[in-house]
Amino acid sequence: MTALQGHPAPDFTLPRDGGGEITLSALRGQKVVLYFYPKDDTPGCTTEALDFTARAADFAAAGAVVIGISKDPVKKHDKFVKKHSLGIALVSDETGTACEDFGTWVEKSMYGKTYMGIERSTFLINADGKVAREWRKVSVANHAQEVLEAAKAL
Repeated sequence: MTALQGHPAPDFTLPRDGGGEITLSALRGQKVVLYFYPKDDTPGCTTEALDFTARAADFAAAGAVVIGISKDPVKKHDKFVKKHSLGIALVSDETGTACEDFGTWVEKSMYGKTYMGIERSTFLINADGKVAREWRKVSVANHAQEVLEAAKAL
């Protein structure tokens, strides 16, 4: 896991919920909140997505776009968005390339078993495409608000 803060954000082009795709470098000129999460429609991931959705207008007012990213396929993202009326973009990294590039694909352990999975992480990318701030091993409670404050201050 490498620290990306101060470095250009690794670029990607990935399919998004609702069709189409998102290319990170095409968003230059605005701030981007890129948050990696383990799995659609699980308690922590749902809470995080709802928290970012609740603040979507505030992020927009701060000049920031919010993008959630997991290895779930687009069809699963579409169901997740519809079920919870999410107001943020979700991209699918089924191959795990972006997860690897951002250092979020890590060894995890639960009940004594180790496995590979996505570490809940968030990256605030400035208008020049550089990582201004990164949060690793994110705790969901109050996280979206903390990221919003950082986006406003950028």
